[in-house]
Amino acid sequence: MTQSASTPGGPRETTDGTGGPGHTGGPGRTPGGGGKSPQPGGHWAAAGTMFAGVLLLVDGVLGILKGVSGIATDDVFARINHYVFKFDLTAWGWIHLALGVILVIVGWFILKGAGWARGAGVALAALNLIANFLWLPYAPITALISIAIDAVVIWALCTDRQGAVI
Repeated sequence: MTQSASTPGGPRETTDGTGGPGHTGGPGRTPGGGGKSPQPGGHWAAAGTMFAGVLLLVDGVLGILKGVSGIATDDVFARINHYVFKFDLTAWGWIHLALGVILVIVGWFILKGAGWARGAGVALAALNLIANFLWLPYAPITALISIAIDAVVIWALCTDRQGAVI
């Protein structure tokens, strides 16, 4: 710990940012933050970004499983007769499989810290949320789980402002 010379009767300042004895960091300063004000979301948002990467991996795997099930057999999911967004279940299977693979890749790059992956993660989570909303009549439970995961991913990636947003 480095200390500045104390003045008679004055506080001793620590310059290592630990906030230890004699720390005189004012309001808005965080220990170890180098005197910077905390960013919106702070550590929760940074942890949320890692959590979002893991959730994208999980959601991608779920998408791959839904896709394989839709491609392999049409008997796994419910038959819908009159639905505006009705596709052949094999087509839905390919949609979920493609989105799932891309979500796994982007989730991996979020965990690796790639800046572009945050924006791509938000866009793909939004696209996957819409696809799962349209998928609701076929498999409501898995669609609702994926919608919830996508909403959390979008929130987590949008609240972390560590780098440039655009």
